[in-house]
Amino acid sequence: MSDTERSPLEKSIMEMARGGIQEMVDYEMGRILANIMDPNTKATDKRKVKVELEFAPDEYRQTVKVSAQVTSKLAVTSAVQTMLYMHVGKDGIGATEMTAQIPGQTSIYDSEQGPAPVLRIIKSA
Repeated sequence: MSDTERSPLEKSIMEMARGGIQEMVDYEMGRILANIMDPNTKATDKRKVKVELEFAPDEYRQTVKVSAQVTSKLAVTSAVQTMLYMHVGKDGIGATEMTAQIPGQTSIYDSEQGPAPVLRIIKSA
């Protein structure tokens, strides 16, 4: 048998551990693809899958324990921003979230703007 031919018993290290290593890579690939399609991440950010194989031979070089660790580096989720309108009332300082429309106003899509959310402030723990 030449060096380029392979016996049916020969397997890639990725196929060892009853396919467990390949399964871990496939799992991380799913996470990478989901992260790429997530509209809350920057489309052009690079993502990585890292496969680390550690080999620990015994003292007599008869057996080798192989440990596989597969990790991924995903694009970070984009920041979400809002604006708060600050006010002072009878209960002290407060804040109300600024909305795109005036409460009660109807949009061009025929939906009415609800009341603006008020920030809950806890005064003691």
